[in-house]
Amino acid sequence: MRKSWDRYFLDIAEVVSSRSTCPRLRVGAVIVKNKHIIATGYNGSIHGHDHCEDIGCLLDQNGRCIRTLHAEENAVLHADRESIKGSVAYVTHEPCEKCAKTLAQSGVKRIVYLKSYPNNWNENFLKNIEVVHHV
Repeated sequence: MRKSWDRYFLDIAEVVSSRSTCPRLRVGAVIVKNKHIIATGYNGSIHGHDHCEDIGCLLDQNGRCIRTLHAEENAVLHADRESIKGSVAYVTHEPCEKCAKTLAQSGVKRIVYLKSYPNNWNENFLKNIEVVHHV
């Protein structure tokens, strides 16, 4: 039996996450429009900077690693701005509030994720976006 498109692109997001350089949480994102991949991203350090897996995570007061850019941020940064409008973001984990804002501002209209990363803020930022927890 053939995979659904959602499952297909989520599987690709999981492969993309294998490039992550932060061992705390390996996240992958794939931005898709009309069933074509526009961009991918994984959480990793700024170009030319040290990676968490080499020198350790840089944790803020809430215990979140702040050394890396998140997968969704990297995917948006690697995509053509116009092509993102009306697209779907497939992510291994539910976006944090910062990434929710980034995806909303970039014009993503649907977010599909595999693993929960709940927060109390996304409902404020994803009002006009379809969000699907794929199980």
